Amino acid sequence: MRIIRDIEFVAKADKGASAAIGNFDGVHLGHQAVLDLAKKAGDAIGAPLGVMTFEPHPREFFAPQAPAFRLMNAEAKANRMEKLGVKLLYEVAFNQALANLSAEAFAEKVISKGLGLAHVVVGADFCFGKGRSGDAGDLVRFGQELGFGVTIAEIVEGRTGEVSSTNIRRALSDGRPGDAAAMLGHWHRVDGKVIRGFQRGRELGFPTANMSIAGLHQPKFGVYAVKVDVLSGPNAGHYGGAASIGVRPMFDGHEPNIETYLFDFSGDLYGAHISVALVEFLRPEARFDDLEGLIAQMDKDCDRARDILAKTPARA
Repeated sequence: MRIIRDIEFVAKADKGASAAIGNFDGVHLGHQAVLDLAKKAGDAIGAPLGVMTFEPHPREFFAPQAPAFRLMNAEAKANRMEKLGVKLLYEVAFNQALANLSAEAFAEKVISKGLGLAHVVVGADFCFGKGRSGDAGDLVRFGQELGFGVTIAEIVEGRTGEVSSTNIRRALSDGRPGDAAAMLGHWHRVDGKVIRGFQRGRELGFPTANMSIAGLHQPKFGVYAVKVDVLSGPNAGHYGGAASIGVRPMFDGHEPNIETYLFDFSGDLYGAHISVALVEFLRPEARFDDLEGLIAQMDKDCDRARDILAKTPARA
């Protein structure tokens, strides 16, 4: 998969795609339905599958001080798109110049001339252009005028109701990663680089891989059974584990993060990129009377996580 970030200088080989357009936060089942339609349209005209998305997310641009809401950072989104067979990922820079474009100018300068898309697929609730002035019907009209095809995807319903990023965030906030996964079509994952922490886990006999969750929607704080993909470095592979998300109340922490203990692992992960999938919520964060109590609980957490993962069906 190739990632294109500058729409002013798009190589000829990277034009002519059939692309799904949207923010795709979470890449849930509704998003995947849009991707499927883009692929079918592309196959019909011999065009590669593309995705056009925005970095930063428009909500981050317009309200930078608002609470973090994203389910995925750019790296996690790209990883998921590649797994789904996307060949061209257009990460369009969302800035004031882009925000000021009218709906018609966006269709002409970005979709038609900038990226040279042959076909686009959007959700039925898609809005674009300054002040969200354009809708899916307008895009159909502009496509007819400018020479690109348009398909409108219907809203997807799942077993828990409408499949949406909002409902997925609610499930994660409630400590229901299984319900989130049912809407996502995959486990909710935190992807990123392993950073150096205070090494307290190592001192307790549970060395952890620490990652920042800055800028991401925060799942319910507590301990989870997790699946871990080590994506880079000599230890690349798949592991089970237990992870703690929160502020570490035993050590008076303040900045939330995720600390993951990988089962049956020995090695150095500093600097590696990993992907941690939340499978099941085990318990909330807690402060213990002493370290012995904490260690005893961590042993129980790991035993329970192993049991859960042994019975968990495969999911990406």
